[in-house]
Amino acid sequence: MNAPTPHRTAAARLALAVGCALLLTSCGVVDAAEGGDSTQRPKKREDLTVGLLLPDKETKRFEKFDYPLIKARVADLTHGKGKVRYANAEASAKRQSTQFDQMIAARVDAILVDAVDAKAIAPDVRKAKEAGIHVIAYDRLAEGPVDAYISHDNELVGEVQGRALMEALGAKAETSKIVMLNGSPADPNTARFKQGALGVLQNKVSIAKSYDVQEWLPKVAEADMEKAIAAIGLNNIAAVYSANDGMAGAAIDALKKAGATTLPPVTGQDADLPAVQRIVAGEQYMTVYKSFLEEANNAAEIAVAKIQEQDIMFDSLTQDTVDSPTQDDIPSMLVPVVALTKENIKTTVIKDGVYTVKDICTAEYAADCAAIGLE
Repeated sequence: MNAPTPHRTAAARLALAVGCALLLTSCGVVDAAEGGDSTQRPKKREDLTVGLLLPDKETKRFEKFDYPLIKARVADLTHGKGKVRYANAEASAKRQSTQFDQMIAARVDAILVDAVDAKAIAPDVRKAKEAGIHVIAYDRLAEGPVDAYISHDNELVGEVQGRALMEALGAKAETSKIVMLNGSPADPNTARFKQGALGVLQNKVSIAKSYDVQEWLPKVAEADMEKAIAAIGLNNIAAVYSANDGMAGAAIDALKKAGATTLPPVTGQDADLPAVQRIVAGEQYMTVYKSFLEEANNAAEIAVAKIQEQDIMFDSLTQDTVDSPTQDDIPSMLVPVVALTKENIKTTVIKDGVYTVKDICTAEYAADCAAIGLE
């Protein structure tokens, strides 16, 4: 089996997303399909527990957005009776395995897992399934017999980042040397991000140095960037492909420490607040905004639907399929992504309520915000 591969075109996914949204906002249609008059059906169980295992605290969105959003949505779907049991592995696959065991011992009804190491987590997934616990891979595709997968089209993320760099380099692209800071080799998304980016960049720019950054750690990314500067020369680096925002910030720090007065375009992903502020200030070229609200809310809905055996609802939410190295045709939802730049901050993270202008435009960034009309 291959690395996780979506089995639908972007156009098909968009059409399905629209159809799914229409279905989910028409509760009467779902109720009718599941058995007619809701007063004649057994009441769905609401005193349920969803286990949530997130991989690290370096990626700011997990603690700030994903966990609170999932917790709130589970409560909303169960009239306040459902609970979320939460643990963060802090980038340790061993710790996450222990946390998985604790979820099984606590007899949660389903586990949403964002794996630190997708391959290493497979025995824990099997153990949970043997205990009758549903397992849903969240954000990263865990190996083992998962019931479903929700994330973004990760190859598309890399393509969006690659296109942004090509646009920034313009006519100079062919003679430009770039540095690639890819994600952790233990993360299955890393290969997809890289594949998408290389599909745009390969043979169109010179990839002078490329690093797979252990556990996505910014301190490792900064050390790798320092190696690249020493090998290539500060003034010869035309752009930096960074797979996420934490590493982008580290790369920018390394460039500044090396004496860069003009920063090359640097990509990112996750729309972390510091990254958005760096974009406002002109230090980071772009980030990939992935709707935390959409991914987290839909993950909660998938988990609750699975626990409550709402097959029609579950199927409507997971109309894509992907393959992992251990399983084919995993029911999936792939959430769209967008390139965030100076030009569309208002129509992305501000419009969606992720940040306010006040959050972004602190005293340090007030002048930069004013310069781009963000007031």
